[in-house]
Amino acid sequence: MSGELEQILLQLTQPDNAIIQQATAQLKLAFKDPAIIPALCAVMTGSQNPQIRQSAAVMLRMRVKKHWKKISPDHRESLKAVVLQAFQQETEHTVRHSLSQLSAVMVKHETPDRWPALFTLLNQSTKSNNPTDRQVGLLLLSKVVESNPEPFKPHYRQLLQLFGTVLQDLDNPTAMYYSILTLTAMTAYTGTEEMNLMRSLIPRLIISLKHLIKADQGQASEAMEVFDELMESEVSIIVPHIAEIVNFCLEVSADTTLTDSLRVKALSCIAFLIRLKSKTVLKQKLLNPILQTVFPVLSAAPPPGEEDPEDEENGDEGDTDNESPKHFAAQVIDTMALHMPPEKLFQQLMPLIQVCLASENPYERKAGLMCMAVLAEGCADHIRTKLLSSMLQTVCQSLSDNNQVVRSAGLFALGQFSEHLQPEVSKYCAELMPLLLGYMSGLNQAKIGHVTKAFYALENFLENLGLEIEPYLPTLMETMLSALSNAENLKLKELAVSAIGAIANAAKEKLVPYFPPVIESLKGFLTDTRDEMRALQTQALDTLSVLARTIGKDVFSPLAAECVQLGLNLTNAIDDPDLRRCTYSLFSALSTVSPDCLNPHLTAITTIMLLSLKSTEGVTAHLEEDKAFVLLDDDDDDDDAEGDAILDDEGTDTAGFSVENAYIDEKEDACDALGEIAFNTGAAFQPFLESSFQQVYELRDFPHEDVRRAAFGAMGQFCRAQHKVWQENPTETNHQALQKLLGVVLPSFLEAVRSERERQVVMGVLEAMNAVLKACQGEALQSPGRLQEISQAIRDVLKKRTVCQDGGGDEAEDDEQQAEYDAMLQEFAGEGIPLLASAVSADTFQPYLNELLPLIMNKAKSSCTVADRSFSVGTLGEILQSLVNVSGGRACAGKLSNRLLPVLVAGVRDSDSEVRNNSVFGLGALAQAAGPLVAQDYPMMLSLFSNLLSKEQDRRVIDNLCAALCRMIMSNMEGVPLEQVFPALLACLPLKEDMEENKTVYSCLAMLYSQNPAMVVSQIKPIVSASSHVLGTKDLDAETQNTLVMLLRDVAQRHSQAFEGAMRSLPAEQKMKLTAAVSQS
Repeated sequence: MSGELEQILLQLTQPDNAIIQQATAQLKLAFKDPAIIPALCAVMTGSQNPQIRQSAAVMLRMRVKKHWKKISPDHRESLKAVVLQAFQQETEHTVRHSLSQLSAVMVKHETPDRWPALFTLLNQSTKSNNPTDRQVGLLLLSKVVESNPEPFKPHYRQLLQLFGTVLQDLDNPTAMYYSILTLTAMTAYTGTEEMNLMRSLIPRLIISLKHLIKADQGQASEAMEVFDELMESEVSIIVPHIAEIVNFCLEVSADTTLTDSLRVKALSCIAFLIRLKSKTVLKQKLLNPILQTVFPVLSAAPPPGEEDPEDEENGDEGDTDNESPKHFAAQVIDTMALHMPPEKLFQQLMPLIQVCLASENPYERKAGLMCMAVLAEGCADHIRTKLLSSMLQTVCQSLSDNNQVVRSAGLFALGQFSEHLQPEVSKYCAELMPLLLGYMSGLNQAKIGHVTKAFYALENFLENLGLEIEPYLPTLMETMLSALSNAENLKLKELAVSAIGAIANAAKEKLVPYFPPVIESLKGFLTDTRDEMRALQTQALDTLSVLARTIGKDVFSPLAAECVQLGLNLTNAIDDPDLRRCTYSLFSALSTVSPDCLNPHLTAITTIMLLSLKSTEGVTAHLEEDKAFVLLDDDDDDDDAEGDAILDDEGTDTAGFSVENAYIDEKEDACDALGEIAFNTGAAFQPFLESSFQQVYELRDFPHEDVRRAAFGAMGQFCRAQHKVWQENPTETNHQALQKLLGVVLPSFLEAVRSERERQVVMGVLEAMNAVLKACQGEALQSPGRLQEISQAIRDVLKKRTVCQDGGGDEAEDDEQQAEYDAMLQEFAGEGIPLLASAVSADTFQPYLNELLPLIMNKAKSSCTVADRSFSVGTLGEILQSLVNVSGGRACAGKLSNRLLPVLVAGVRDSDSEVRNNSVFGLGALAQAAGPLVAQDYPMMLSLFSNLLSKEQDRRVIDNLCAALCRMIMSNMEGVPLEQVFPALLACLPLKEDMEENKTVYSCLAMLYSQNPAMVVSQIKPIVSASSHVLGTKDLDAETQNTLVMLLRDVAQRHSQAFEGAMRSLPAEQKMKLTAAVSQS
């Protein structure tokens, strides 16, 4: 048979399609004969043609991979012997490569202990004195270990000793390359006993990589992945060598003679190290050397006659997969901003930025601006509080630079500032809006690439303006509507549609006059099925969702049912992940406006979303072997070992996957939408809850962090949805369903807080858990031990002990400085404390509270950042507020008062208004919670407040001070000298900023009126004046409105003279409003 087989294989290599098809048919027949295995073995060892020998090896590999169990034991044994024999006698590299891959597939099925001859061969060849034999042995070793690392564990020590020798064989780069690949495959399975050995290899590894770079940059780039693997699975191995690794990577990054992909590898390795070990990087004084190397990369001019990808006119800004060293240099700085204390970073970074900005070279000016732009997210608080006006001034000046490259970078920076530096950046509205509108006026002449950047800046700025946008609305909407109806360019229409969404977020119902023409345009885009409309349709759906959420229920509800139908039609007609993602967001937005219009379609909607969650589309395992002869050129062989994971269901090894972004976004948005729809549609969603939950729960360990975060968020929403259903219909079945759900979700949240590596995911989990606690309260804590577990998780985060905080690390905590996002993570944890406090009785929570309080209080020290101080006193205030309504709360607050008073009093004297504001609130909450138990502290508190009032400029602080006085009065009236305090309080009304406190103020007035009417009547003039500002406005909720009207009505009836006198001093318009409110029954 082997002769015929060789003939068939030969025909497959002919450049003639007909011959190939005929040979393929013959081959299919031959494969039905069990004798195919020995026949292929014979060809593999006996054929004179290397191409045929290689084909036979590939065919055998496919056979073994799919049908090992069907191969008879005798054939298996002979195959094991023949492969090794063929390997030893083979002279051609390509054939050896295929043979080593065949062995690798066999090792998956036939573990090495059942194949002693393999070990013997590996042992002999890797120790041989002949360099070629060594190299070939190491090739075989790398393939079999990569394919199945675990069974080799008993031999790891021996292997590491071998690599120690090979890595010194600098004249044999290929041998070093295979050793490093094997080392990379072993890393994830290394035990503690091999750690020290591995650690000692790092210096040799760096030297051998330097030699490999000279020999073969492609292999060197692949071999550098060993650092990624070490960081991923065993970062402690490299900690002692961080400085050496960083210096090596810096050398590679700076060397412009090397390939881009190698330099990118080195830069991304530095970024990864900063993410994992920023403290070590700082401690070893590596920040400055990194910046000194990264800046020249960031400010390099492109080759003559070329542009940077983001400056190319036809470059689509959506393609940010820019694999250039410059792009990764910016990422290194972005990573520093997210993971290092801003004070330390800015000290070394600002001088470099200033040099760039002052340069004659436009690419250096661009680098300075790009650098400022990427700092905005990670160092937002630092910039907002210390540097905003100077940085904004720099950016605004750059917008009139004579070079377009610089202007574009300025627009990008402005967009980043607008996104991350709120609310302060909006205060510069008067300066920025004319600049941006100036850009808009020249729309049609400018190049679309540049216009895109102008829109990016404008949108991010508008999005957060709120009602400040009003004076600009006519100009803005005129520009956008004219672009929608007149622009030839579809990209310009897409930008205008997107900008309308941003405008709607700020203007809300003020956009109503422009709503009809906008809706007509959007509908037109959404019913046009031409392919080139796709991006515009995606954007139109996005903007439609924003309008649904912002324009007001009355305006949008009539369109809701039609929008659902539009969305469903699109998903049925067009297979596009981006389009589906936006329809899910639309359904989600519609569920907030008119949940009923979704109910009839829930089957269709959930079916399509669950398909998105299940789909592995866009997830490519790297394998391709449907057609035997496709593989004969052996070019994609390298990757298909990883693909096995999918075929064999042996747990997925994601090393072999790449996931396309659009499909990730689709999964993420499907999770978000399912959660929100489940909550808003309530009982109607019940039939779909279980299947939706199952699918979402599966994604909690998806490879991509955004999907994991969205899955945890949706799991929290499902709990809240089930809780709402049980509250509306309190049956035992609904209650059991809620408890069952909480019993799965909360433990998975806690596990994620402990062991998830990505900080953003843990923040999302804490946020979801807080939402569940807030909604379900005591129901969430029914299970024994649950309260203790959640408190423990909060404590771990506050003590920086979790995996994502580099917890249990080997560095001692240095000073209190940390990255802003690390502080934010702790804030999410801290927000859980008041929620727990309001969910159980004070006696139950007291022991846990005692452990948590010091961790919150120590962030109030004057040496801490403003954000930390504000968080600390704010959390203390919220905890006290929670104690007001739980049993045993008063006694608990009384016990805590001695510990908390000094912290809150110091906070009232703080230099930052937000800290003062939160501290004033905290003292009011303490008085409300502890009442008479803190009577002895009232005089001190009142004198503190009186002092503050005499010099406070910030209106929000004054509003909170009024509310705090009211809480003191309501809680313990005897302790307050009303004849002085009451007039001073009224003089501060109406509240200007913190309208929620109107409830407190007017409840207090009503109480005073019931206890001491004469005093209230004596002050009726300022009371009537303050009331005239708030009655009939959104500043009062319905209940408070009612309380106030009843009070005024009663005064008008019983003390008509005083009331009439007070009314006379009002302006006519307010007089009418008040008269109407009081006389309406």
